[in-house]
Amino acid sequence: MKKYISIIGLISLMLSYSVFAYDAEITFGVSHDPVSLDIHESLSEDIVQFSHLVFDPLIRRNQKLQYVPRLAEKWRRIDPLTVRFTLRSNVKFHSGNPLTSHDVKWTLVRLKSSADYKGLFERVDHIKIIDGLTFDLITKTPYPLVNQLASYLFVLDSDFYTGVDENGFDKSRIVKQGNTFAATHVSGTGPYQVALREKGMQLRLVRFQDYWDHESLGNITKLTLIPIREPATRLAALLSGDVDMISPVAPKEYISLLEQPRFTALTWPGTTLISLQLNQSQNAALKDRRVRQAIIYAINNQGIAEQLMQGFATSASQQSPPGYVGHNPYLSVRYDLAKARQLMKQAGYEKGLNLAMIAPQGRYINDVKVAQAVVAMLQKINIKVTLNTFPINEYWPEFDRCNADILMIGWQSDTRDSANFSEYLTMTRNIDTGRGQYNCGHYSNPKVDEYVIKANREIDPMLRGQLLREVELMLYEDAAFVPLHWERLGWAAKKNIRLKDVVNPDNTPYLGDIQVDEFENPPSLPLLRSRRQ
Repeated sequence: MKKYISIIGLISLMLSYSVFAYDAEITFGVSHDPVSLDIHESLSEDIVQFSHLVFDPLIRRNQKLQYVPRLAEKWRRIDPLTVRFTLRSNVKFHSGNPLTSHDVKWTLVRLKSSADYKGLFERVDHIKIIDGLTFDLITKTPYPLVNQLASYLFVLDSDFYTGVDENGFDKSRIVKQGNTFAATHVSGTGPYQVALREKGMQLRLVRFQDYWDHESLGNITKLTLIPIREPATRLAALLSGDVDMISPVAPKEYISLLEQPRFTALTWPGTTLISLQLNQSQNAALKDRRVRQAIIYAINNQGIAEQLMQGFATSASQQSPPGYVGHNPYLSVRYDLAKARQLMKQAGYEKGLNLAMIAPQGRYINDVKVAQAVVAMLQKINIKVTLNTFPINEYWPEFDRCNADILMIGWQSDTRDSANFSEYLTMTRNIDTGRGQYNCGHYSNPKVDEYVIKANREIDPMLRGQLLREVELMLYEDAAFVPLHWERLGWAAKKNIRLKDVVNPDNTPYLGDIQVDEFENPPSLPLLRSRRQ
C-alpha cells in the first residue's frame, strides 16, 4: 500500500511539473552588453537583440524564417509603392501611453535621421496615417523587401521621447556614444522593462505586466544580462551556476558542454560574415588592386574555418552565404601563396609593406585569434602587420573613425540577401543616404552602386538575383574586401530552460517567449520525456 501511494505521488509530481507555470528569474551571460539603450544609435547585433527584449517590431521572422505578426496584426500590398498595415488594438508602451499609427510615423522619421539606419530606410518615402491603427508605408520606387524593413521597425513611444530633457536638449536626438535621454531612458512595448543598467556590468530587466502578447508562454519575470567577454569564463560561469544561459558559445566550449548532462547546447548555421576591410584612404598601397588581391590569396581562410574555428565557421569567398539572393556559386575561395607573392612583385612591393590592423576582443568567435592568424599569414608575403585589439565598446569608436589600414567587421544582412551587405560595406560612402556607412575600405565602384540601386528597385526576383550576383563578381575581381568566413551560432543553458523553442538563424532569441521549467533535474520517465519533446 505504501509503495502504491508513492507511485501515485510521483505521477502527480510529474504532471504538475509538465503543466505548472511558475515565475522564473534567469541570468544570461553574454559577450557584451548593448552599447546604448537608444536602439537607433547603432545598427548592431547586440542592439537588435536588445530591441526584441524591450521593444517590438511590426513583424518578425519565426524559426522557419516566415514573417509573422507582432505589433502589426495584418498587412497587404495596395499598389506597387504601398503596403497597408493594421496595428493591434490596446497595445501599451511601458509609460502607459497607447500605441498608435502616429508612433510608427514618428519612429520612421527618426530612423531616417540615424546615421546607421538611414541607409536601410532610405527607400521609404513616408508613412501616411489612415486612422489611429492603420497606416500606409509608401516607398519611393517599387521595393520587394518591405517585410524585411518592417521587421526592423521597432516602434518608439513618441510622447515619451518628445520634448527636452533636464539639460534642455531634445529628448529624441541621436548621438553615438552619447549620454542622451534616449540612451538612458526607455519606453517600448516589449515583454521587458529596463530596471537597472550598469554599463559593462549588468542590464536588469523585469517583465512588463501590461504586455500585449497574452499568448506568449514566456514565464521569466526577471532577466539579467551579464557581459562576460572571454568564452572560457562564460562557460565557467554557466557550470558554476553563476549564470543560467550563455551566448555565444565558442567551439571548444561547445564540445565540452556536449558531455555535461545538466545543460543543453545548441548550434545553428549562421549568416554573419566576418571580413577585413582594406583602407584605401589610409594607405596608398591598398589602392592597388594587386596588393589587395595578394592579401586575399595569402590568407588561408579555409584553414582558419576548419582548424582555428573547429568547424564553427564556413570559409567565405564573397559577402552572401549560400541560399541568399545574390550568392554567386561560381566564386571560389582563394588561397595561393605563390600567386600572392607574384602579385606583390608586380605591384612593386616584393620587399614588403607595413600595415596597421585593428580587431575587437570577444565580439566575434575567436576574433583575436583569427586576427593573429591573419598577421602570421601576411608575414609570408613580407607584409608586416601591427595588430591592436580593443574591447567592443572601445572598438566601435576606432572603427567609426576608420582608424587603421586593416579593420575587422562582422555583418549580418538586415534584408537577408546580399544587397544589404553591399549597401553598408562596399557601396561608395555617402553621409546623406547612409550608403557605405561601414565601408572603411573607402572602396568605390560606380557600377557596383548602380547595380545595387537597380536591384533594390527590381521586383522580379530572377532579375534582382542576377544583378546582385554581378555585384558579387565585381567585388570579387576588385578584391574590394577580404572575406574570411560565415560564423556558426552557439547557445547553451541549464536543462530546464527551453532554449530550443526561441533560438533562430537570425541570432535574435526571443527571450520574451522562453519557458523555464520548475525543476532543473525533473524525474526521467517516458511520460515526462514525451511531453517535453
